[in-house]
Amino acid sequence: MRILLVHTGGTIGMAQTGAGFAPRRGVVEDAVVALQAEGKLPDEIELEVLEPLIDSANATPEDWNRIARVIHAHQHAFEGVVVTHGTDTLAYTSAALCFALEGLRIPVVLTGAMLPLTVDGNDGVRNIIEAFQLVQATAPGVWVQFAGKKLHGGRVRKSHSRAFDGFSADPSDIAPLQQAGEPSLHCVGTPAIGIIAMAPGMPASLLQHAAETCDGLVLRCFGSGTAPDTQGLRVALEIAQSRRIPVVGVSQCPEGGMALGTYAAAQILLDHDVVDGRDMTVEAAYAKLAYTLAFASDPAGRRQRLEACLCGEFTP
Repeated sequence: MRILLVHTGGTIGMAQTGAGFAPRRGVVEDAVVALQAEGKLPDEIELEVLEPLIDSANATPEDWNRIARVIHAHQHAFEGVVVTHGTDTLAYTSAALCFALEGLRIPVVLTGAMLPLTVDGNDGVRNIIEAFQLVQATAPGVWVQFAGKKLHGGRVRKSHSRAFDGFSADPSDIAPLQQAGEPSLHCVGTPAIGIIAMAPGMPASLLQHAAETCDGLVLRCFGSGTAPDTQGLRVALEIAQSRRIPVVGVSQCPEGGMALGTYAAAQILLDHDVVDGRDMTVEAAYAKLAYTLAFASDPAGRRQRLEACLCGEFTP
């Protein structure tokens, strides 16, 4: 079974420097060779290193494009792809790949580490081994393998900043895959998307500036979908409506999601055409909005796509 390993950087491939941990060429490569010699990884692995290696805190939508292009170009030559990635934005990238790789025919498994392979007692060795085990056994789609858990790529979130078991995802019966007759690649441009978290007494000027300058907004609402009914928010949402930019609401709660209309305090959102993000993560909502802006130009088409469950990113 031929497997492609795409190394993007991140903690798993870092070494200590005078300024702290930073990506270093050769760390992941040497580990793969050593694990193959021990019989813990398959023999047929082809390595693709995406230069420059990055700390995933520096990842951009263009890095999503870089990874997606490699996978799309090679999916007919390999039976699976493993992607090593930094943990800070791994959930954004895994969601992005779900939307980028329509009709994916093979499994793609993302993994990383909370401690670099250059540090004794790291979790990277285990995660690499288990990622290759999963990619040989699971169905097509975008998955995350971390700390012994197989996670849905469109629903995963980083839930702990230090623990080895640093990722969680709500289960879904829908595979992390956009079904299609033939594989196709979707890329994003450089959308200006604002993520605005609701907070008591937040300044109206911030909300209005975002509505005036962004191409789309993700609103992190309270609980099951409420927001402060203030003049500032109302004006900001009116600006977004007049500019015909999409606004998606998600819950600030890590579990449970939201349902607009449960409380009267959601009326301000309903009155201004905010899309109900249900139980999407903020990472999935951000990535989906970025791809929607690139995919459709008319407001009605964008709303239709945002409200559709494309790859199990929310519970229908």
